[in-house]
Amino acid sequence: MTLKSRLTQSKILTAPGVYDGLTASIAAAAGFEALYLSGAAVAYTRLGGPDIGLTTASEMTDTMALIADRVDLPVIIDADTGFGNALNAQRTMRMYERAGASALQIEDQTYPKRCGHLKDKTLIPAAEMAGKIAAMADARRSDETLIIARTDAIAVDGFTAAIDRAETYLEAGADVLFIEAPQTRDQLQAITTQFADRIPLLANMVEGGDTPMHDAADLQAIGFSLVIFPGGIVRALARTAQDYYASLHANGTNAPFAERMHDFAGLNEVIGTADMLARGKRFEGGDG
Repeated sequence: MTLKSRLTQSKILTAPGVYDGLTASIAAAAGFEALYLSGAAVAYTRLGGPDIGLTTASEMTDTMALIADRVDLPVIIDADTGFGNALNAQRTMRMYERAGASALQIEDQTYPKRCGHLKDKTLIPAAEMAGKIAAMADARRSDETLIIARTDAIAVDGFTAAIDRAETYLEAGADVLFIEAPQTRDQLQAITTQFADRIPLLANMVEGGDTPMHDAADLQAIGFSLVIFPGGIVRALARTAQDYYASLHANGTNAPFAERMHDFAGLNEVIGTADMLARGKRFEGGDG
């Protein structure tokens, strides 16, 4: 089933954030139907830095290709601002689509952007963003590749401005709308009242962010079609890594931490080493 057809169903789609082949394969094994390749998560892990526009299109494309080689699930990929003007956004569409992405999320911040839950964001004109959306639609090879249009206007110009921008982006050809960082449940409900009968809507759950946390079932009841948890895996792993390194430094051994980690055999089971080696044997010796 394609992502496009899945979003026509009444059940909300939950897409966890991933940042490499390992997290993608673990998320797939957990039973998720789609994944979200977070630009923030790639910045956190590959660069060890914040989500302030430091990640490049080529770094994201490389990561997307590695994930597509590892799992078969649809992947929604963060395209930030398209990494420039409308022509850059078209190139980003072509690069990401070739790498295996099922949907591209593009936002209306100026470049370089910053995380939607950080302060002091600035926006490009709505007409310029609409042009990027139209350009991306013109560049995509498949109508199954979705364009998710995000506006960060709530934090900059207020809620009404965000609704107005979302209307513009819908008219420009967006397939999904993402109004970033609503501050109350009433704002979440107002978004779905305005748009839910016309286009799928994405909700973004960021632990400690500006939007109150809701579970998937609650967001479905409000009227959302898709929810992402983009950076949760990095926050979980970073906390575990802090504890692990502190324990190793203090004890000179991993023994006190053993119950909180896989051993050698356990990790090989998670990544499917035995199955991969067995598949490789089929092609040894010319037996076919």
